[in-house]
Formats: sequence, C-alpha cells, structure tokens
Amino acid sequence: MEQDIYNAGQAEFNLPHDVVSLPSDGLFYKSKKRSVKVGYLTAADENIISSIDRKKTINESIVLPLLRNRLYERDLRPEELLEGDTEAILIFLRNTSFGSEYSVSAVDPQTGEYFTAVVDLSELNIIKPKQEPNQEGYFEVELPVSKHKVKLKLLTMGDKLEIERIISSYPSERNAPVVTTRLIKNIVELNGSTDRVKISTFVEQMPIKDSKFVRNFLIENEPRLDLSKEIIAPSGEKAVVNIAFGVEFFRPFF
Repeated sequence: MEQDIYNAGQAEFNLPHDVVSLPSDGLFYKSKKRSVKVGYLTAADENIISSIDRKKTINESIVLPLLRNRLYERDLRPEELLEGDTEAILIFLRNTSFGSEYSVSAVDPQTGEYFTAVVDLSELNIIKPKQEPNQEGYFEVELPVSKHKVKLKLLTMGDKLEIERIISSYPSERNAPVVTTRLIKNIVELNGSTDRVKISTFVEQMPIKDSKFVRNFLIENEPRLDLSKEIIAPSGEKAVVNIAFGVEFFRPFF
C-alpha cells in the first residue's frame, strides 16, 4: 500500500508544487539533484498527521508518509534523503501551510523563568560541509589510531529507520548496540574492501578514539540547516533555542 502511495505521488507532476533547494546540493546522491519538486500539503495529509502512532517514531508515523506523498521526484526516494535535506522539505511544508512564525519555549538565563518566543523559520541558515565527498558521495579518511583507510557515508532516512527498528527490537534489560550499529552503516569501505563481515568485525574492535573521530567528522561535514536561533529573553539577556522536529513542530497541523 505504501508503495502505491509513493508511486502515485511521483506521477503527479502536474499538481501544484514548488522547488526546494537541498542543503546537500545533491553531492551525496547518484542523481546529483540540487533541488527537488515538493507538493503542498492537502487535507488528505492531515489524516496522516492527526493519526500519529505513539508506538512509532515521528519519522515512521509522519515524516516518511508525508514525503512519499509530496516529494515529486522519480529518481530520489524519501528513504534516500539525508537528514538536512529532509529538514529543508519539512520547513517548506510547514511554512507554506501555516506561515514561517514558530513559537518556542525557552528559559530566561537571568531569572530562570520560562517564556515563549517566536522565531522565523524562513531565516534559517545552511551549514555546509567542511570537506566535500568524492563522486560516490563518500568521505575518504584515515582513522587516527588504527590508521585504517575508510570510506564513510552520511546516514539516510532509510538507514536511520532501520537502525531504530534494530535498536527497538532489543529487550529493555539488554544494552542495545546503538554506537556499533551506526558505525557499521557509516563505514562502506575498509582498506579497499566492501565486505560487510570484515567491516562489522573491525567496528566491534574499533578503538574508542577512532569511533569518536568518525562521529565528530560526520557531524562536522553533514550539510544541514542551522536549527539554533538566538533570541532575547524578557530580562534582556540573550538565549539560544533549538528547533526540534518533534510533536511540537507538527502541532499547528492539529
């Protein structure tokens, strides 16, 4: 059923839409698309948003179904999108449906009291990667301790959904392998080999310093929106708030 919805959305290029620029500039996709066609939310999309499944993540219950309906690209699936590009599309959908003003709750750093501030979502800046990927969309680096040469990929929505399912399958009394599961997804080549068994074995024995290096490197080089905004508290002091894509972000749709 989901596949049918996705195909239907891709076919309707004659529906009202706009073009959304991607923070990634398409550098990490085979198609190299720097922008995508995105349709406007409809009453039918309200059904998706209002029936949020509390047993599922926001990505599973709202974001992915919306993208399947409103991303009008044949050669770029929602599951292939990077997080920063997904955020840009969600901002577009929200702005074109309810305007760009977004109310956030913050704490006055001087008084310690909560207050509500309004930020403009149309003024978000884009954080560009410090290093560009190769033609495949991968980063080529040498790990600082083991000295192994690896190719790294940024996680897509599909990757993150798969990781969430793996982690959620572990019973509460067991430690879920959050770190290693992500690293196995991040590393696509180890010293010229793409053997997943070899990569998994290496990750299990990976020095912590190498592990942290990979995480920090990908954070620094992931193109995305700058979701932090500086605001002025009632006391006159400056405060910083972060825009999150949780239930509060979708609340206007309710």
